[in-house]
Amino acid sequence: MIPLSILDLAFINEGSSAADALHRSADLAVHAEMLGFRRFWLAEHHAMPGIASAATAVAIGYVAGATKTIRVGAGGIMLPNHAPLAVAEAFGTLESLYPGRIDLGLGRAPGSDQATMRALRRDAGSADRFPQDVAELLHYFEDIQPGQKVFAVPGAGLDVPVWLLGSSLFSAHLAAIMGLPFAFASHFAPDLMEDALALYRDRFEPSERLQKPYAMLAVNAIIGETLAEAQHAATSLEQHFVALRRGRPTQFPAPRAASWNDQEQALIDRTLRYTFVGTADTVATRISSFIDQHRPDELMIGTPLFSQQARRATLTGIAERLMDRQSVEIF
Repeated sequence: MIPLSILDLAFINEGSSAADALHRSADLAVHAEMLGFRRFWLAEHHAMPGIASAATAVAIGYVAGATKTIRVGAGGIMLPNHAPLAVAEAFGTLESLYPGRIDLGLGRAPGSDQATMRALRRDAGSADRFPQDVAELLHYFEDIQPGQKVFAVPGAGLDVPVWLLGSSLFSAHLAAIMGLPFAFASHFAPDLMEDALALYRDRFEPSERLQKPYAMLAVNAIIGETLAEAQHAATSLEQHFVALRRGRPTQFPAPRAASWNDQEQALIDRTLRYTFVGTADTVATRISSFIDQHRPDELMIGTPLFSQQARRATLTGIAERLMDRQSVEIF
């Protein structure tokens, strides 16, 4: 079994606060650490009433401070929203405080709507500069050279693993030619997963950071005592997804029966097809089959559940069935 990790969106449940969401994230990370999961990543999203991790580096610091051994990182930082130097300084600070435990995943999407994108001072050409911004950011983690006028403190000379994230072929190709690890967002954008994985591995060029390709895929897992219980719990994610697609994001909804049109149902079925719902045995079997079929080097698992008890139980169910065979060969 390959290494297993956790993706957390710090969901703000209906009737709760951002503080509640971040406390739940830290609690889940402590639980994941106890079970032996490898990483716990948080993601940058803006102007989302149901997601509390907009200030991603701050949230990572809070979770890292609550844990001891698990790697904590960004899945990811939307680099075009930020100056590369500022990102290097933020993650250099995190690495200085929690040495050997910080990951930096980079994406090029805005993580927001167009109005919010403009409020972040992001311009229309930001995404086009993504390859140059990644190269600049990597430079700030290198040792300071004589005469160098701009450098990151903290940051320079620190070993912060940098990943590229994507849901298309662009970042797969860029990660390959830059010799960086790659994570694909198959948990919500699965259509190009196989093509991206093949492209990344076929075109990978070794670098000082990574000698051979290392690819991580993502899935969602929702476990209940019965299939019916799990399916009911999954309605929270379905409502959340439809609200986003309608352009009316909300706090993360409690499980309930909801209705949408046939087109929206088809979109749920296609887009969330790697959301595994059922009893612990069923979900573990489906995760194993996914790994056997697609052969990622690591798997990241989201637990989009309203109940914190159910989130913890989902991780426990997976760990009890899969973690005892986990490989020690971990990037």
